Amino acid sequence: MIFKPIIKGLAGTAALLGIYFSVLSLVSGWTFAQSQFSDFWYFIIPLAIGFGVQVGLYSYLKGIIHRGENEGRVLAVSGTTSTAAMISCCAHYLANILPFLAVSGAITFVTQYQIEFFWVGLLFNLAGIIYISEKVIRYKVNENK
Repeated sequence: MIFKPIIKGLAGTAALLGIYFSVLSLVSGWTFAQSQFSDFWYFIIPLAIGFGVQVGLYSYLKGIIHRGENEGRVLAVSGTTSTAAMISCCAHYLANILPFLAVSGAITFVTQYQIEFFWVGLLFNLAGIIYISEKVIRYKVNENK
């Protein structure tokens, strides 16, 4: 049960890093992408890992809700929990992507506030991780009653 969410989380991390390097390379070339990563790795790596953790947590939550046990409660909980977790997971994408767009030089305004957007992205990542973790814990507690 835990193996698939871990793999999905790692894939999410790799995908976000792949998007980062692809966008920067397409916009400004591979050398620029490497330079920016070298300058901001301490923001980029945690953003990508945070995204991957959320993907893994959401995958795990979805799996425990839909595994077929406690079907009466699953029907009541799955709609709201899955929807809320997915909204939480997706709502911060913009905050994650904006720093990458800022690095690419595509948006002058965003470039001026690049570090601030990195911090906003990290805060949204943390909030998403806490939110989905709380949903997992709440479901597991209710499942054991």
